Amino acid sequence: MDLIPGLPYEIARDCLIRVPYNQFCTVASVCKGWKEEIELPDFHLQRKAKGLTRTVIAMAQAQPNRSSGAAKYPATPAYQLTLFEPETWSWLRLPPVNGFPDGLPLFCQFAGVGTKLVVIGGWNPATWEVSNAVFVYDFLSATWQCGAHMPGKSRSFFACASDADRMVFVAGGHDEEKNALKSAIVYDVAKDEWVPLADMEIERDECKGIFQRGKFHVIGGYRTEQQGRFERSGEAFDVATWKWGQVEEDVLKSGTCPKGCVAGDEARMYMCDSGHVVALLEEDTWQAVAELPDEVRVAPHAVMWQGKLLVIGSARHGGPHMAYVLDTKRHTWTKGVAPEEYTGHVQASCYLEI
Repeated sequence: MDLIPGLPYEIARDCLIRVPYNQFCTVASVCKGWKEEIELPDFHLQRKAKGLTRTVIAMAQAQPNRSSGAAKYPATPAYQLTLFEPETWSWLRLPPVNGFPDGLPLFCQFAGVGTKLVVIGGWNPATWEVSNAVFVYDFLSATWQCGAHMPGKSRSFFACASDADRMVFVAGGHDEEKNALKSAIVYDVAKDEWVPLADMEIERDECKGIFQRGKFHVIGGYRTEQQGRFERSGEAFDVATWKWGQVEEDVLKSGTCPKGCVAGDEARMYMCDSGHVVALLEEDTWQAVAELPDEVRVAPHAVMWQGKLLVIGSARHGGPHMAYVLDTKRHTWTKGVAPEEYTGHVQASCYLEI
């Protein structure tokens, strides 16, 4: 059976790969042949080769002037899953994850894996109980699925990052007794299985995870007895050797919370630091490359893609959150305008190329 009657296969597929990612579900429902076609790995490789993929940034974003309906603490904000397309500057909401109608788990982590978005852990917004739940949104079917729960002790404020292809890595954080952890695990999204990894050298609570050049980097964090006095060091898990490397001292330029760190191109790393600047780590040296605009200096959240840095923050506590994009080659800022319902605080994010 032809994909499109009367057209050669190559031309028919060339038509299908031009369908926007948010219409995949509609295309898949047309016929069995189209569904099978868009599920082929080669289909998405062709989209990428021809420059037809789209960058999508997924965010856990607070809804302005709304709190979780049955929250343990009434002032708890309700976080929803926002999708942002930087090329068109368009915003939209995804439907709630299964079992969380009042908002995403607080402090959950995001990871993009192929055409899937993985949401891991966090706190139940109604009870503040730690959740080990895993939810996977498939952009091909436009549906949520429940993944295998994160195994082991309850874990909060852990490092998390994906290889963008199949695996999501998790390390550190703390258990329910506030003990910092050095354990690490990896989630195989295709198999829906968790696999234990060797422990890190140092226990790290509130650490940051970055995947870069075949390695899962765990940066900063603090030990149980330090309670908030952040390490400047980091360590990396090499996927090729399946081993942790030695602890690298002075990865961060100061002992501060590393949540503002993001992976850049090649071996670079960027960070929005407490001095209201964007700093670049290159060849073991930090240097300031741009000042943060005044409108995003409070609680800035950063996400990096294709040489550009999106920063969402506020000019004051409790104020609306604005969005700016830094061109990391020219070091120039572009301000974007978001609808009022997309001006809430951002707690977690990741980007996907679909």
